[in-house]
Amino acid sequence: MRIVIAGGSGFIGRALAGTILADGAAVAVLTRDPVAAGRRLPAGTRAVVWDGRDPRGAWAGELARADAVINLAGATIGHWPWTPGRRRLIVRSRIEATQALVSAISGLPPADRPASLLNASGTDAYEGLDDEPASEATPLADTFLARLCSAWEAAAAPAEALGVRVVCLRQGVVIGRGAPALRLLALPTRLFAGGPIGGGRQWFSWVDLADLVGLYRLALTDTSLHGALNATAPEPLQQADLARTVGRVLHRPARLPTPSLPVRLVLGGMATLVLGSRRVVPTRALAAGYVFVRPSLEAALRAAL
Repeated sequence: MRIVIAGGSGFIGRALAGTILADGAAVAVLTRDPVAAGRRLPAGTRAVVWDGRDPRGAWAGELARADAVINLAGATIGHWPWTPGRRRLIVRSRIEATQALVSAISGLPPADRPASLLNASGTDAYEGLDDEPASEATPLADTFLARLCSAWEAAAAPAEALGVRVVCLRQGVVIGRGAPALRLLALPTRLFAGGPIGGGRQWFSWVDLADLVGLYRLALTDTSLHGALNATAPEPLQQADLARTVGRVLHRPARLPTPSLPVRLVLGGMATLVLGSRRVVPTRALAAGYVFVRPSLEAALRAAL
């Protein structure tokens, strides 16, 4: 098996590459800086230079006869502040990279096209739709991040018409040793300032890194899967419960509340990352028989911290 990962030098891409290599597959990572990426990637990974805006680059040949392309490319949403320029970059970096991949695939002879395109997306697609747990059949929300997820998935969809199976993995917050979001999540509690934020009623959907990798492997191997796949643990919880769980794992108090107003004043539109509510369940993964390694947040945090 041969797998190509676009934007694969980050936290998730490195974990995926390592697991796929251990499975005996060949892995090529498309990256803007192959020298720097080569120092971070697992041994045995080929780092290939690419420009995510140009489907005619030499990198396009890497897609020929690949078993799957995994698209993780996109500027981080965790960079503060969300200026208008930063918002445009967040959107453009995802849409242009995905369009470039699909365009490169379309330029290949049909027999040489990859069998599958696994495209990252996010649980932000369901932001605020938390009266009931959101499954893949739940209509999407209408917020900046939800529209971003919708546009990102729409950019990948034309590959289906080219004979390529498309799966869009709507990822929750990733919990794992060294995860960037986890460092930020745990910091206030480490400093004895942990507690519920913004009332604590908003829902938090997450996934352990081992399970996120497992869900990508499921999407690689289960050819019955098409379209959206919620890549979250089966047990979302509310933010107050999240704070208590982090405190329990770190042996710190977690009772200091933070009102919404100062969070919004400091973070602006980016405050949705901590104040927004996402109550998501992995309906299709469970129906496909996936067994979660760490379905409990406390177990995931203990393994990561």
